[in-house]
Amino acid sequence: MKKGILYDLFMTFAKIGMFTFGGGYAMIALIENECVEKKGWITTDDLSTVTAIAESTPGPIAINCATFTGYMQAGFAGAVSATLGMITPSFLIIYLISIFFDNFLEITVIASAFKGIKIAVGILIFQAAVNMIKKMKKKLRPRLFMVTAFTVMMLINIFAVKFSTIWLLVIAAVTNVVIYQITAMKNKKEAK
Repeated sequence: MKKGILYDLFMTFAKIGMFTFGGGYAMIALIENECVEKKGWITTDDLSTVTAIAESTPGPIAINCATFTGYMQAGFAGAVSATLGMITPSFLIIYLISIFFDNFLEITVIASAFKGIKIAVGILIFQAAVNMIKKMKKKLRPRLFMVTAFTVMMLINIFAVKFSTIWLLVIAAVTNVVIYQITAMKNKKEAK
């Protein structure tokens, strides 16, 4: 294990955790900047994969990304260190707010600040999506899945249809498994 990696994991994810406004999707851009571009701990493909897995497993996406990255760098101890780094700032901030302010969001300055933060969160989520799309393999199937899922979700939102995104993930996974099986059988026949 590299010297100081546990401390580095904790501090890196604590820095990311300080800006947890907007949830995991907003933090994907921050995680990519720190863990992929600056530190080289994981690749863009790793981040895309762990984001997809984190979306379909219990727990917040950012924490799952931290745990994965920590594990990749330093095993179980790295996973614990990165996860603690991600959750500690949020916990401390909320704890302090609960002690000192009964009506925190009713303070005019705070309420105004959060209106601005909402805009920044939207931009961070959009930036993460654009970066993932740019780095997506230039093949027809992934792009077709992306466009189809986006179109379906937009139509669901426009027409206010009650439909869980979990089902969309399940449908995409099953469809891809079926396509993979058909392709594998076709390749097997051609090989004979």
